Amino acid sequence: MSPMPLAVEIVRSPRRRKTVSAELRGGVVRVHVPSWMAAAEVDRHVAELVPRLERRWRSSHVDLPARAAELAARYRLPAPTSVVWAENQRRQWGSCNVHTGEIRLSMRLADYPGWVVDYVLVHELAHLVHADHSPAFKALVARYRLAERARGFLMAKEDVTGEPAPDADEPAPPPAPPPPPPPTGSPASSLPPPAGRRARDPRPPRPARVLAGQLALEL
Repeated sequence: MSPMPLAVEIVRSPRRRKTVSAELRGGVVRVHVPSWMAAAEVDRHVAELVPRLERRWRSSHVDLPARAAELAARYRLPAPTSVVWAENQRRQWGSCNVHTGEIRLSMRLADYPGWVVDYVLVHELAHLVHADHSPAFKALVARYRLAERARGFLMAKEDVTGEPAPDADEPAPPPAPPPPPPPTGSPASSLPPPAGRRARDPRPPRPARVLAGQLALEL
């Protein structure tokens, strides 16, 4: 599962007005953009869409259920009911529902070596026995001989990229309280923006859309 950059082809179309989409065909990522779009904006969309498609492509070549079943048998752990990739799981490397036996792995792991994916699987399988990070739980995880090495690998990724920590399946801290309202008589909306800065557009950003199909994305 080492990263294998795919070839990228930019397809400009006068029929497109705003949307940008990407698809994978024959090992080539084709990014469709409007003909008027500047090169810098095209590069920004390529940087966002292409890595996501590459992860999907790599993850599609990994049989997670078979891998989890093999690890469960090897390390004498319960077999999960299902194991799937989760593209929207960004705060956790893996998550486990101890009641249903379902395991979800962040698709970001598709970029990393197989022994790292195996560690996260063993970590989540151990939660089917102990729903905590007690010494008994850690003893089960330690049956995987590359556990410490994999933890160090993921911790290094966290330090460099800000990605989730290996034990990020613990409850997240509560959100910070909202800021206090502005003083009466001086609403925030009446204040002009600082010199040299533009006022913030009050309209919400246009959400990204995902096209039907496994290897197609649209913004």
